[in-house]
Parts: sequence; C-alpha cells; structure tokens
Amino acid sequence: MTHPRDIAMQRFENKVCLVTGAASGIGRATALRLAAEGGTIVAADINEPGLQSLAVELAGKGAACTVIPYNALEEASNRALVHRAVEQSGRLDVLCNIAGACRADHFTDIVLADWDRMFAINVTSLVAICQEALPHLCATRGNIVNMSSASALCGAAYWSAYAASKAAVASLSKCLAVEFSGKGVRVNAICPGGVNTTLATTYSVPPDVDAALVQRLFPLLPAAEPEEIAACVAYLASDEARYVTGVAFNIDGGQMT
Repeated sequence: MTHPRDIAMQRFENKVCLVTGAASGIGRATALRLAAEGGTIVAADINEPGLQSLAVELAGKGAACTVIPYNALEEASNRALVHRAVEQSGRLDVLCNIAGACRADHFTDIVLADWDRMFAINVTSLVAICQEALPHLCATRGNIVNMSSASALCGAAYWSAYAASKAAVASLSKCLAVEFSGKGVRVNAICPGGVNTTLATTYSVPPDVDAALVQRLFPLLPAAEPEEIAACVAYLASDEARYVTGVAFNIDGGQMT
C-alpha cells in the first residue's frame, strides 16, 4: 500500500485544510495524506491526546499543523472551530467533515435521545461547520468532502439511526453542490464500506440479530485501511477533481454491487 510519505504530488501546497475527526481512523489518515501533499492542516477532534499525537507526528515530517479541540454536540463549539481555523491560518481551502458516531440497535429499542445524539454528531454538527465555512470557501473557490457511508445507500438492518444520518449527509452534500456551484465551491461525499478503524470495531451488535441480514452488508473484498479512504478524500479535495461535484462516491469493496 502506498504510504503518505511516498506521495510525490503536492496537490495541496499553499492550501489550508480543516479535517474533523483527525485524532484517529480515517480523519487521522486524511490529515497525514493532505499534509504529505503539502497541505497546511487544521486538525479538529474531541480527543485532545489524539490530536497532540497527530501534531507530533506531522511535526516530525516537517508539516504545518494546528490542533483545535471541539465538541460536535455543541453548536457554539462547531461554529467556533471554523472561526479559529481561519483566524489562525488566514484562509480555508478544503473542509473534510470526517468526525462521526456509530451504533447498532434493534429499531424498536432505539431510545430517541440516542437517535438525536447520532444525528447531532453526524449531521447537525456538519451543518453548522459547513454554514460557517462556506463564506471562506467561496472566497478561495475551495471544496468540501463529507464522510457518508455505504450503509446510506442500502437497507441496513440494526443500523437504522446511523444509516439514516449518513443518508442525510449524502443528500445534504448534493444539495450544497447545486446551491454553491455558481460560487465555484465543489461538495462531494464518500461512502466507505468496512474500514479498519476503532469506530468500526468498538460498537456492539444487539442480541438476537438475524445473521443473514447482517451478512447483506459484507463487502466482496477484505476491509479497507483508513489510508485507502484518505486517498479518495485527497483526490476529491484536489484540483484534479475539478469536474467532480455532488457525488456520493462508493469505496466499499463491492458492498453495493
């Protein structure tokens, strides 16, 4: 697998890239990839130790990085994140909304507070961040890459709250792509299947599930590594993807085939 240090391209030179969920998983891999291609990284997460670890790693590679802890459940924190990012870096060219939450439940057992929390983290936080970021992205003719899920595109038993929230992300991305196309801002979503991340391996499946229904979500290929999803983010966020906007890009090992 290609490692970020082997990337010769400098597609993000002189560009400021805000990456949420950057303390681990796909977010961390994305921050490392964009930095390897010359980007100035603003890394955001609720996990401050994870952010500091990322900053140390990037510093060791000679990459510029600012870390900003934030809480996706708090509107003020979401909005302040963008203000601080622009204040400290002077501009914003790329926004990667990767922070998210996942859980599985029997639908009739879902507590509405848990449903609301899922949407607050996966959707409402993203809305607030995009609202604050779009004026800056219009100024730089930048772009947004949002993290959806392959489960947003199919029936996902036991993951209804997660899948519905990620479907909202995919739909919102298309809406923003249309609304801001005249201002030179591209907006895309990525729909990963199974990825080897902490998020994907730490949630628990409820008891008495129908294994055949769960099996429907299995990909044809082994699970992806975070770096493979980050490579897709880097392409969509780069000028090479100038003609790509409004997509919900599957990178799912054949899950939706």
